[in-house]
Amino acid sequence: MIVGTAGHIDHGKSALVRALTGVDTDRLKEEKARGISIDLGFAYRTFPNGARIGFIDVPGHERFIHTMLAGAGGIDFALLVVAADDGVMPQTREHLAILQLLGVRRGLVAITKADLADDERLLAVEIEIEALLSGTALEGAEVLPVSSLTGQGIDVLEQRLAQVSREIGRRSASGRFRMTVDRSFIISGAGTVVTGTVLSGAVGIGDMVTVSPGGLPARVRSIHAQNEKAERGQAGDRCALNLVGEGIERDAISRGDMVLDPALHAPTARIDAELGVLATETQPIGQWFPVHLHHAASEVPARIVLLSDEPLQPGQGGVVQLVLERPIAAVGGDRFVVRDTSAQRTIGGGRFLDLRAPARRRRSPERRAQLAALAAPEPAAALSALLEAPPFLVDLDRFARDHALGEAETDKLSESVIRIPPGTGAIAMAPVRWLRLRQHILADLHSYHAENPDHPGIGLERLRMMGEIRPPAPVFRLILQGLQRQGEISLDGAWVRLPGHVVRFAATDEKIWNEIRPHLTGTERFRPPRTRDFAAMTGLGEQDTRELLKKASRMGLVHEVAHDSFFARSVLAEIVETLRDIASHTPKGEFTAADLRDRLENGRKVSIEILEFLDRHGVTIRRGDLRRLNPHRLDLFGTRASEDQKREPSPAERPDFKLERQHS
Repeated sequence: MIVGTAGHIDHGKSALVRALTGVDTDRLKEEKARGISIDLGFAYRTFPNGARIGFIDVPGHERFIHTMLAGAGGIDFALLVVAADDGVMPQTREHLAILQLLGVRRGLVAITKADLADDERLLAVEIEIEALLSGTALEGAEVLPVSSLTGQGIDVLEQRLAQVSREIGRRSASGRFRMTVDRSFIISGAGTVVTGTVLSGAVGIGDMVTVSPGGLPARVRSIHAQNEKAERGQAGDRCALNLVGEGIERDAISRGDMVLDPALHAPTARIDAELGVLATETQPIGQWFPVHLHHAASEVPARIVLLSDEPLQPGQGGVVQLVLERPIAAVGGDRFVVRDTSAQRTIGGGRFLDLRAPARRRRSPERRAQLAALAAPEPAAALSALLEAPPFLVDLDRFARDHALGEAETDKLSESVIRIPPGTGAIAMAPVRWLRLRQHILADLHSYHAENPDHPGIGLERLRMMGEIRPPAPVFRLILQGLQRQGEISLDGAWVRLPGHVVRFAATDEKIWNEIRPHLTGTERFRPPRTRDFAAMTGLGEQDTRELLKKASRMGLVHEVAHDSFFARSVLAEIVETLRDIASHTPKGEFTAADLRDRLENGRKVSIEILEFLDRHGVTIRRGDLRRLNPHRLDLFGTRASEDQKREPSPAERPDFKLERQHS
């Protein structure tokens, strides 16, 4: 258990810790000279019942509140100190407010210097303390009069602390490892040592860690947990880690850094959070209000962006966005405190909700729903609520990282969701939402085929935008690929269709199409006749021929490369394969229109028309006279093999034709 002191300057916090542990936490020369604590002090003691308790002694002077905050972030139990001669003072109130903002829910109050007060004075101070604690998390906390000088009440205080330590027990070591750094120093012969409180998870000798937000990798050479040599340190322990690695030096690590599991390294400088403003504030919090943000042991300038229409009044709370001057290492649900820029007063504090806050559309209804979901106290409840808010899916890997969840915890969350791709994918959906999405996709395809029987299918993006649930395009493609593997839909380049959908011409159109097709897929396929030429061949009017070819285009059989110039889909796939071959033989994968003209022997004008068509569809990317292929669009027209399988063989390709030639 970690016990943190709190209270006004010169109320005897350090003397009380010394009486409990025998350790003088004022280690600095200036502290001893001035008789006040300036930096954090640490002491440990094993009590008769076996409880090992760490004490963090914090400064009480108003100028060192930022130091007090650095030590208060990881405590389990508050020891609020009030001197009998002074009673409740300004820093007593501010320290109590900070404990409240940081979510400390357990503690007791020690009335120090009790040997200097009579019973009447002690009763008056006790009444004053009860009034102070009223309405706070420490309301009803035990109040014990003690004297560090005479030993009065120290034995009772020791018993209470040992008892509470047993009741609280050790924190769960689940989750990934995080330790806030409050000191960094060099030990001769050992190297760099950092100390702090382990916030989650566990670490062992030999483990690889990352110092965040800088991203410095390190290895743990040795560990002291609760001031004792240990093989491992875990959540709730005060630890000293001896770190080694390239760049690991004293000046490379500072107070406020986090030593953590490398998987958690993802610093952030824009966070959506719940913020409560203290009732003691005299003015409301307006838009872009400047503050100093304190999180764990870090301190960073920031601005408050309101997500509501009205300023936050004293005593009120709301959801805000925190825009930080520099990144920090944090986890969703972490507590924070904000103080004014002059460091004279505490303004308020709260809890981080989303570490990846958007800079745009941060006040939209969808965003408000997401933040309401993330406000749930436990990750499992937050995930469940988040899956019921637009866009109705969650990146599970990112969610687990931003909540410091371990593999076992993440796997448990996965049991109640649908993962995309199935089984191992990072994207999660609620089962009911997944079922609705699947049903809508199939229903939309059925309706589209009924209304457009001569179309080969519907475009992927158009289908995506038709749905009530609209996943991002890459995720939607993964969903469709999963449905294709299950045989429920078919993907054909940029088209989506039901497996049983067959596109056919009417009988009269079929006859004319059979006359046209050999010219589009045969020897003249790279320079096919134009619409007027087909009209002359078939005796069909030019406009009717154009309508027929347009219908074939809607069916996915041909594409209009230029006005009245139609190429078979299989031929375009073949041309793309040809371009891939050309690009593979050039140093930078670049080619010109002349390169394609020479390979296809179709003339410069037609080659340019083909390349401009491919430019428009994103298959090729043009820079001046040079082009290169876009690897993400090469399957737009399918592959040559797949297209050849779908087209009927030409007479010269039929087996019976080959046999006839052998007998002739």
